[in-house]
Amino acid sequence: MPLSDHEQRQLEQIEQALYREDPKFGRLVRSSDPRVHYKRKLAQALIGVVIGAGLLAAGVVIHRVYLVAAGAGIALLSLVWAVVSWRRHLARIRPARPSAQVKRAKGQAQPGARRPGQTRRARMMERMEERWRRRQEGDRRM
Repeated sequence: MPLSDHEQRQLEQIEQALYREDPKFGRLVRSSDPRVHYKRKLAQALIGVVIGAGLLAAGVVIHRVYLVAAGAGIALLSLVWAVVSWRRHLARIRPARPSAQVKRAKGQAQPGARRPGQTRRARMMERMEERWRRRQEGDRRM
């Protein structure tokens, strides 16, 4: 839902006050290039992996199981974070696929017919919407 003019002005005033108070933070937040955010998250994940590997090695050397477990956990979580960030980055930069909810012209395929690129959930939602539409129109056949 778009913001009203008054809300947009308020938001701009808040942003300007934030940039005046902390310009460095403002530059980081202002960046709209998704590659900048991805690189930052990747660097943070890499630091987490290095810290986890260090804890893991230290735990092995001094025979402390809790350090080994903490190091493995931190390294694993950092790797998961890197993979999730990578997948989100790819989802943002890839061109969007055509919408599955394209309005159908008369004579086209039935609502349950499979279309390329349509997920199982999208097909299920489409069937449910079709049933709802029929129910509203008075057609009780499912």
